[in-house]
Amino acid sequence: MPAREGPDAVGDGAAPAAAAVPAARVPEGAPAPDRTDAGLLVTASVLLADAALTARQSGAELTGALFSRRFGLEVLRRPGWALGTAVTCARALTSPSGLGFGANGGLIGELARMAGSMTHRRPAKVAMAVDAFALRIKAAAVEHPNLDSPPARRVTDAMVAGNRLEALRAMHALTELLGVTRALTTISPVIMELLALLGLLDENPVNDEFSWVTLAGGVPTTDPFFGLPSSVLKFLNPGPGRAERTEPDAILAKVLATSRNDIVSYVGDIGALGNHGLVLLRRVACADGAVRHVLLLPGTSFGLLSNSTPQDLVGAFDGLLRTDTTYTRAARKLLLRAGVPAGSELMIVGHSLGGLTAMNLAADVEVSSTYRVTHVITVGSPIDGKRPADHTTRVISLVNKHDVIPMLDGRGPASPNDIPESWVELAWLDESYDYPLSHAPQAYSDTLRGEPTHYREHVNKLISAYDGEVVGNQPYMLRDK
Repeated sequence: MPAREGPDAVGDGAAPAAAAVPAARVPEGAPAPDRTDAGLLVTASVLLADAALTARQSGAELTGALFSRRFGLEVLRRPGWALGTAVTCARALTSPSGLGFGANGGLIGELARMAGSMTHRRPAKVAMAVDAFALRIKAAAVEHPNLDSPPARRVTDAMVAGNRLEALRAMHALTELLGVTRALTTISPVIMELLALLGLLDENPVNDEFSWVTLAGGVPTTDPFFGLPSSVLKFLNPGPGRAERTEPDAILAKVLATSRNDIVSYVGDIGALGNHGLVLLRRVACADGAVRHVLLLPGTSFGLLSNSTPQDLVGAFDGLLRTDTTYTRAARKLLLRAGVPAGSELMIVGHSLGGLTAMNLAADVEVSSTYRVTHVITVGSPIDGKRPADHTTRVISLVNKHDVIPMLDGRGPASPNDIPESWVELAWLDESYDYPLSHAPQAYSDTLRGEPTHYREHVNKLISAYDGEVVGNQPYMLRDK
């Protein structure tokens, strides 16, 4: 298993699990306690998801065979046999006791699938997929009890039933009760499941791929509403990227003057950089005599959909779905302009979109072959679908479980998928419940200063090679073009 720490797992250096306690005896005649096991629910959802994906593949293969050239030749050679076979295949594809209108794949299959979607036909594959998502939502509610409150359950039940009007009413009622931020935070642990249900159960036949990729545990490359592919984003975020040296203002200079090789210090530095295009390249004369570099990358500015820097909402979606983005192009130019020697050891620390960009840089073969990316530390970033080009790169992911952003990669609290064994993921629940507070760098740094101080010590131990004297702190302003 990966090196994961948190309330639900034991990581490197964590205390051993407590000894088993005998179950309390239930008095005769008393109702049995509700002991819903999240692990069992996730296991059941995996089985249903596998069955749904198999049914989908079976429908595609059966449709392909029925309309293949080879079958057409058999019609000419053996028309009686071909007619019987066609009738049998049609029954299997359309019968409620079979695949239940499960045609898909190829021109004919896709046209049939679209027709079924627009006429509200629910094939067996969709019914099983919906049940799998419903089990994931129920499993998530075990760890996030607010999801099991009647107002929140009204939202999730309506989405599972495919009743969008009732879901809107329920969401409006939840917002009236809790406010916008708390309502969004309440449903955030299952946001990917809810979006996938929307894609499966609406009349739009072109956005289903988002749902199937989410069900299979992948990172969707289409949007859940219109089915637009991620390649569209390169036209919305086409900038070549530019990096300009700049000087820190008085506040940033004061923060950097006390900075050191400490994860809390790095997160604080990122918070001081802000979200208006500034990043920082640090040069460290390390205790072992080597000179190493640290690149600090802040996250998204939520002021505008798009602005003149790579740190905008368009860049955030682009960074989630692709690796070659304006942010990564600007960061590569920064490293070249700064004259970082080839072969230098480099640690990249990023928050939110900055963490995505850190992983995108580590996944870039050119960057990994020019520099030795020793560590990538991400703070509140949805990186689980990305992989560094160099397998020796140490990936450390810090996650506040109240933060919705890290779940946008499709791996929520009830996801059956896991991270690579070499990664270190440190996850916790803290008091910063509401989004966006739960996503702020300050929330992460405050937590790491507090009760889970062993997380801070663990990360600092992993990056101890960068202990030494800071001999250079150079801010850069990144622009789209």
